[in-house]
Amino acid sequence: MAERSFRAEVGKLRLGEGEEFLGEGILAVTKALLQAGVAYVAGYQGAPISHLMDVLTDADDILRELGVHFEHSASEATAAATLAASVHYPLRGAVTFKSTVGTNVAADALANLASGGVTGGAMLIVGEDYGEGSSIMQERSHAFAMKSQVWLLDPRPNLPSIVAMVEKGFELSEATRTPVMLELRIRACHVRGRFTARDNRRAAFTLKDAIEHPRRDVDRIVLPPASFLHEQEKITQRWPAAQRFIREHGLNERFAAQAQPFGIILQGGMYNAVVRALQLLGLADAWGETRVPLYVLNVTYPLVDDELLDFCAGKHAVLLVEEGQPAFIEQNIETILRKADSATRVHGKDMLPMAGELTGAVMLKAVVRFLRRCAPQLLEGVTLPAAAHTALPAVVAAPAADRSPRLPGADTAEREQLLREADPHIHARPPSFCTGCPERPIFTALKLVERELGHHHVSADIGCHLFSILPPFDIGATTMGYGLGWAGAAALNTDQTRRRTISFMGDGGFWHNGLTSGVGNAVFNRTDNLLVVVDNSYSAATGGQDLPSSRALNPIRSTRHSIEAAVRGVGVSWVRSVSRTYDVAGLRDTFREALTTPEPGPKVIVASSECMLNRQRRERPAMRARIAAGERTVRERFGVDAETCTGDHSCIRLSGCPSLSVRDNPDPLRRDPVATVLESCVGCGLCGEVSHAAVLCPSFHRAGIISHPGRLERWRARLGRWLAGWLSRGEQARLRAIHG
Repeated sequence: MAERSFRAEVGKLRLGEGEEFLGEGILAVTKALLQAGVAYVAGYQGAPISHLMDVLTDADDILRELGVHFEHSASEATAAATLAASVHYPLRGAVTFKSTVGTNVAADALANLASGGVTGGAMLIVGEDYGEGSSIMQERSHAFAMKSQVWLLDPRPNLPSIVAMVEKGFELSEATRTPVMLELRIRACHVRGRFTARDNRRAAFTLKDAIEHPRRDVDRIVLPPASFLHEQEKITQRWPAAQRFIREHGLNERFAAQAQPFGIILQGGMYNAVVRALQLLGLADAWGETRVPLYVLNVTYPLVDDELLDFCAGKHAVLLVEEGQPAFIEQNIETILRKADSATRVHGKDMLPMAGELTGAVMLKAVVRFLRRCAPQLLEGVTLPAAAHTALPAVVAAPAADRSPRLPGADTAEREQLLREADPHIHARPPSFCTGCPERPIFTALKLVERELGHHHVSADIGCHLFSILPPFDIGATTMGYGLGWAGAAALNTDQTRRRTISFMGDGGFWHNGLTSGVGNAVFNRTDNLLVVVDNSYSAATGGQDLPSSRALNPIRSTRHSIEAAVRGVGVSWVRSVSRTYDVAGLRDTFREALTTPEPGPKVIVASSECMLNRQRRERPAMRARIAAGERTVRERFGVDAETCTGDHSCIRLSGCPSLSVRDNPDPLRRDPVATVLESCVGCGLCGEVSHAAVLCPSFHRAGIISHPGRLERWRARLGRWLAGWLSRGEQARLRAIHG
């Protein structure tokens, strides 16, 4: 079960020549792949482009009709290695994953692929997960393109440009025998628009042809001396061929190139933000007609020297709009211009932030600052938008040995202080577990055990369970990468202490990387520490895609493979499975056993319960349908007895459930607020389990909300209301007698 289904939209992938496609960017990318005659597609799910995998899954029947092989890769490295099919055969292939973490994982395969080169077109579609919507460390794909010499495409974020760049990208790859990387920012993935479709193409050379007529060319395999020749080939043949193809096919675009003696050079992905800034200043319209010259780099690597020099000819200054750091493109442009003795001055990070997303407000301030310096007459009489009035931080002069610009607020603490001064009402809103999340009780149980056994070093991992590092749990010291939770504690392995470290990884990380780098490594090195595999049945953090251990039957994939069996298969003998994580007392006892048992060797706890978000996606529509059909339906809810609640609130501190809050105490003689359960409760029962396991209080109760009850249930409800009213009248009469 994925976060989003595209079954209703995939029919658009059948559109033919001349028909209009109207839809979302990520669906358009899929259509472009089919129009380009792709033979195979692989990938690993991961925001913000996980929806491309979801689209391909829902379009499986269309892919089969066209003979396109599609598979979910075990990791990004697996996906990148899949492109080896294009090395010797004229097969067009594409893989997809999130950058930069995905590119990090795929780096080895990508480097080998780029070294030997390809025969068929090979494309990596990466989600450039950079900026305020990101969930990862802030890096860019550009470094990988430069390192391995892979051509980097960064199309303007509209559907015709994206589709054209997919199709031309395959041609560029084949013309230069080099893989290409298409980067899509999150907004480009989900922008909506239209383009004129073409017929889908079935690959002329098929996978069957490759299998039945195998080819090999030793010169394409990365092994000395061929690998030394690959490096020379990249420079003497592939690079010039790429520049020639980019120039001849007009992949980069120029707008109003001679309109002014200055201009803006920009990454294609920044086009919408730049044009919007110019529009707000009255220098462009909503359709992109601009009075300021623009040179749009739809290919940001490699740059085309003569194109760049031609655009800069006669211009005294240009503004380079480059997102993030290091300033790779700015350094490249400076080198090209200075070698050509060009007098054009390049403004880049002196006008724009060195790091951080170039949002609309940031872009507007930078453009205003550039125009004030280079063409102040264009701003005369212009009423500047409010966002443009706040000047960018002044550039602080750097020491002579370091001429890079320094922006104040680089220190984290200083930035936070500036933010508080800007708006004292802004407060932190860290991510947290969903209501009813089955991972929450795991950390509740661990907190209870640590009350008895003391604190332990905890190595965290990528996934929803990483939220445990934040309040109220405050569990976790490091996280090194997806599936590297146990590897992150590998050095802390000694027989000089009986205390054990604890590591976590999710089921997604387990199948991605953790089984070998974590479990296998621990077995081989005879670690005596503990691993907890959090099994919620899905790759939940990336949208709910299925895994080998998913319980659901998947019509096109093999599921229901046991994590416990896999762990035992690589040599772990001490394994405990907890099939219901909401059993806090049971989890607590299992943790205690794992941390105190005298049995040596690696220990693994597999803690399993279905992701509540996916469970609600499945159950709520079914429940609404039953209610609409007049069927008897029971919904469980929990509540707190205000008269019994002591106001201790340990239930909130130990579970952190978003549905638990506090309200005024109804007893006028007690000041402490009491706990309460909000309407968002999904009836998981964790609050009551915590109260029982921690021996807190008996104030929690469970109630069943019945829709369309039977006759007996209605009679019981009426009887209960009558008894409650009768007892209440007696109590009220007694109180009136006391007070006279």
